[in-house]
Amino acid sequence: MVGLSSFELHDRSFSLSCSNVSTAQTHPLCRRHRRHRRVAPNPSPPQSPLQPPARSLAMDDVCEGKDFSFPEEEERVLKLWQDLDAFHEQLRRTEGGDEFVFYDGPPFATGLPHYGHILAGTIKDVVTRHQAMRGRHVSRRFGWDCHGLPVEFEIDKALGITNRQQVLDLGIGKYNETCRGIVTKYVAEWEAVVTRSGRWIDFRDDYKTMDLNYMESVWWVFGQLWKKELVYKGFKVMPYSTGCKTALSNFEAGLDYRTVPDPAVMVSFPIVGDADNAALVAWTTTPWTLPSNLALCVNANLVYAKVKDKSNGTVYIVAETRLGQLPVKAKAAGKKQAKGSTAEAPQGGLDTESYELLEKIPGSSLVGKKYTPLFDFFLELQDTAFRVIADNYVTDDSGTGVVHCAPAFGEDDHRVCLSGGIIEASGLVVAVDDDGCFIEKISDFKGRHVKEADKDIISAVKDKGRLVSKGSIEHSYPFCWRSGTPLIYRAVPSWFIKVEKIRDQLLECNKETYWVPDYVKEKRFHNWLEGARDWAVSRSRFWGTPLPVWISQDGEEIVVIDSIEELERLSGVKVNDLHRHHVDDITIPSREGRGVLKRVEDVFDCWFESGSMPYASIHYPFENRELFEKNFPGNFVAEGLDQTRGWFYTLMVLSTALFGKPAFKNLICNGLVLAEDGKKMSKSKKNYPSPVDVINEYGADALRLYLVNSPVVRAESLRFKRIGVFGVVKDVFLPWYNAYRFLVQNAKRLEVEGLGAFSPIDQASLQKSSNVLDHWINSATESLVSFVLQEMDAYRLYTVVPYLVKYSDNLTNIYVRFNRKRLKGRTGEVDCKISLSTLYHALVTTCVAMAPFTPFFTEVLYQNLRKVSSKSHESIHFCSFPSTTGERDERVEQSVNRMMTIIDLARNIRERHSKALKTPLKEMVVVHPDSEFLEDITGKLKEYVMEEMNVKTVTPCNDPMMYASLRAEPNFSVLGKRLGKDMGKVSNGVKKMTQEQVLAFEQSGEISFFGHCLKLDDIKVVREFKRPANVSEKEIDAAGDGDVLVILDLRADQSLIEAGVAREVVNKIQKLRKTAQLEPTDLIDVYYKPVDDCSSRLEEILQSQDQYIREVLGNSLVPKAMAPSDTVVICEESHDVHDMSFVIYIARCMPVLAPDVLPHASGNSDHVDALRVYLSSRSISRLKNEFQTGNGKITVSCMEGYPPIVLQLGKHVFLSAGDFYPANRS
Repeated sequence: MVGLSSFELHDRSFSLSCSNVSTAQTHPLCRRHRRHRRVAPNPSPPQSPLQPPARSLAMDDVCEGKDFSFPEEEERVLKLWQDLDAFHEQLRRTEGGDEFVFYDGPPFATGLPHYGHILAGTIKDVVTRHQAMRGRHVSRRFGWDCHGLPVEFEIDKALGITNRQQVLDLGIGKYNETCRGIVTKYVAEWEAVVTRSGRWIDFRDDYKTMDLNYMESVWWVFGQLWKKELVYKGFKVMPYSTGCKTALSNFEAGLDYRTVPDPAVMVSFPIVGDADNAALVAWTTTPWTLPSNLALCVNANLVYAKVKDKSNGTVYIVAETRLGQLPVKAKAAGKKQAKGSTAEAPQGGLDTESYELLEKIPGSSLVGKKYTPLFDFFLELQDTAFRVIADNYVTDDSGTGVVHCAPAFGEDDHRVCLSGGIIEASGLVVAVDDDGCFIEKISDFKGRHVKEADKDIISAVKDKGRLVSKGSIEHSYPFCWRSGTPLIYRAVPSWFIKVEKIRDQLLECNKETYWVPDYVKEKRFHNWLEGARDWAVSRSRFWGTPLPVWISQDGEEIVVIDSIEELERLSGVKVNDLHRHHVDDITIPSREGRGVLKRVEDVFDCWFESGSMPYASIHYPFENRELFEKNFPGNFVAEGLDQTRGWFYTLMVLSTALFGKPAFKNLICNGLVLAEDGKKMSKSKKNYPSPVDVINEYGADALRLYLVNSPVVRAESLRFKRIGVFGVVKDVFLPWYNAYRFLVQNAKRLEVEGLGAFSPIDQASLQKSSNVLDHWINSATESLVSFVLQEMDAYRLYTVVPYLVKYSDNLTNIYVRFNRKRLKGRTGEVDCKISLSTLYHALVTTCVAMAPFTPFFTEVLYQNLRKVSSKSHESIHFCSFPSTTGERDERVEQSVNRMMTIIDLARNIRERHSKALKTPLKEMVVVHPDSEFLEDITGKLKEYVMEEMNVKTVTPCNDPMMYASLRAEPNFSVLGKRLGKDMGKVSNGVKKMTQEQVLAFEQSGEISFFGHCLKLDDIKVVREFKRPANVSEKEIDAAGDGDVLVILDLRADQSLIEAGVAREVVNKIQKLRKTAQLEPTDLIDVYYKPVDDCSSRLEEILQSQDQYIREVLGNSLVPKAMAPSDTVVICEESHDVHDMSFVIYIARCMPVLAPDVLPHASGNSDHVDALRVYLSSRSISRLKNEFQTGNGKITVSCMEGYPPIVLQLGKHVFLSAGDFYPANRS
């Protein structure tokens, strides 16, 4: 006997019965068997349960979608990219290409990245990857915002610093170096999250706003603005944080509004010399500003009223429309108005029981009147102050129509007091210090924090007899986004950029930019630019880029430095760092004999630094001059909606002021990512899942697509839902993966079946395919590529994913589903390779086009697909974006769309009548007046329609009246407004239209009733199925869509019943294969055994349906009685179909020797037994290859003791019982 390997012996001896039980837990050889796998007696690694291992195929095997771990595969891709140095390699490969300049806004590294950062980073990554794949050189450097309030606030908390003097006592140098030490606190975490999210950006060659080169370019920017006379020093009332001891930008002030209670008081200001001793009444919610009152402001266009309080004779003046706001004494309890009383009605809301109207006064007559000051802290200003001025900012929709003005604590107050001559620009006294406490001048409240002094100030006003009323109001009030303390408005000295001077230029530059969505540019940003004010760019802080301004002691000589070289030349001091503790002590000799010039103490607002990023990040103009000047404005920026008043604005202001150009050409503005409940994401509330957890569960690609495919990319808000990320996996990736897996499985089948390793046919040759679905998917792929190209050029990322979902659905549910027989080789080797190659190119092209969106998943697929291509790149991201040939076949796309319409209608009919697809039907009639439409359905696509809907014939009909009746109905939603009172009679006319009139109307497109011409949109044509006489709905039914009608004959006959039985049996076998966890490439024999007296009936049906069974399964079904004695059964299962009971057995595919091999072996039965053992030990695929090579014959000469013997396939030997049985049925 011929010796066999240990594997062969084990394989031959194994047999298992698993009736009605999944083999996943018992079969020791199943490929993906998991925890409870029974260990085989042989210690060799588990193989297929069906055959010995064959030579590896070019593409690796792939698991089922449910076993595919997206996060684990992404980790492997990250390792691949690291090994390839893929990002830098891509940069090297695109060197010399056109520059695509991308500006990355610098975040602070003092906090961890959140969904907003991942969203913006994904948008940036998609665009820049796409541009790189189109051959452009895209430098991507990460940037860090290192200066300013966020850093100082962290240090203040750490060191317990509560006021400015503590910093000075500590020393600016020590303070700043402590700041420098925490700037990069979370850099490692940022790099980990950004890298894991799939974003390619350079962290090694990053830029930091605290770097010497960056700071020098910021100086240069300011120096240019100074030379253009766009800089001045002045006072500005700004939002001020007493918690952080610094002014904030309006943008920062809007970050944290809270609804809080505040005191609301009315205060009287007696008019000097008034005949009635009248007092103006002002209302305020900031009592702490009252000690600094210098004026009252009215509206000259309003009417004011003088009224007397009947209880005490006090006379007040308020706006006539605000009389109802004056306090009213409580009415006596139980007091009723006498019957027939003639009490006056309220006048303008005035309570006439409490007040008497004396006279009405035009607002203009109050202007210039003097009043008695509330406090005496500013009596030195009484020559110009303490009088009434007018401005239109005063309204009568709140308060009293009289506004108390403290010019140091209100922007409008400051403006009107300057224009009204109350104060001079240089003479403003700010009575509150940097810590928010009253200065010595406010002696009654000195050293008290302003908000804490409110109650005592109100008491002081009351003691002076000037408190008219006291109450409380709940309103929205700004808080410091860092310290959480309420903001105040405070005049601070600052250096300003003259934005108002260049406002028209800004608006023109904005027109040159392209935004997605455009309404943010046209509305929000345009309006912000239109109302732009001069920009205060200096801050009285420590950790920042110092203003390069040196000034003489008398303030008359100013030198603005714009480079390190200039500072060294003028001062004679070597400079290695530009922070305050390195430059504050550097002096410059005066050129005008004014002693030495010293640097002003201020530093730049960090928004000025980030707005300088296009220049400072590359150290322009000191380096990279040509690179910058050839590529400015930049091509692309992307950040959140909040940056319209932040970074987008500062970029635009500085570029316009410097160069008269916008800083960027294209911009994507994203909205906010909110928690699922619509509230702001909060770490303390834990109302959102960690981004890292989501990535670890679903993968970064799923998160990327979820964000990019949401309203947030259109500057709207997104309520983040974890289940939405899962939805992307389910609806996008799994269908895409299944199409890929089907390709790999069937490519492997070629080699298993002895047809050689799969090698895709070139696309030029595939264009000659005669298969209509090949042309269709090629055209659909071309459409996808064109669409992605078009939408990426328009920066509309959010339109791409829905198109991809539709394409994936079509690829899986139309191309793969309808071509199963071709892809499985049932229609011949050549046709199989054509369909597999078509699917291969569709998948490769789709992966390359979508790689910027899903960099991990496409890389996974590509790395396997590339193994059968001789010209592939090491990474999909080195590939060029697919070129468009323009060879779309819109005709074939239309044809397939029509086919799917017909199939959907037929499915609806089946569902209505509970007719499963496995139940064959006799006939489908397709009714449509257009012969081209019918030709599509009954021509090359007919076979697909018949197979998909399991009908025996498809009959076209171009006479709509044969199966349908027509009636017309008016479209009331369209005609109602237009016809008015004629609607009734026109409606009756439409409803009475004959079928001939309806047909004529459809052809001409119009018809008239009572002088009204109605078009196609005005009338709905309804088609109703006209069932043949004496036929019930259960026998024939129809479904329609517009002008197409599908009719199904639901009646069954014997041939249909037999076909249905065959389909059910095949379906049971396919399910049993899955139960046994078999791969599509695993070769099997299938046996059946009747278990009752239905034997002959079942055999007759299976024989009559043998062609269909072979097409689907690849082999005939064999009676169990015909099974060779050494058959290895893998599993079995009992079934009942149409009252026939039987058992199905799945067995290892084994060669079968024909009976006439015995005489061929000279009657030597031992020789025949040895041949049987030898053939059983061989791989079926290798045997098949040898027979093909030998033109159907092989010579067996390796068996010791037996002569060589020539075996002929199909005569002496068969490669399966399924092949043997039909040939030897008798």
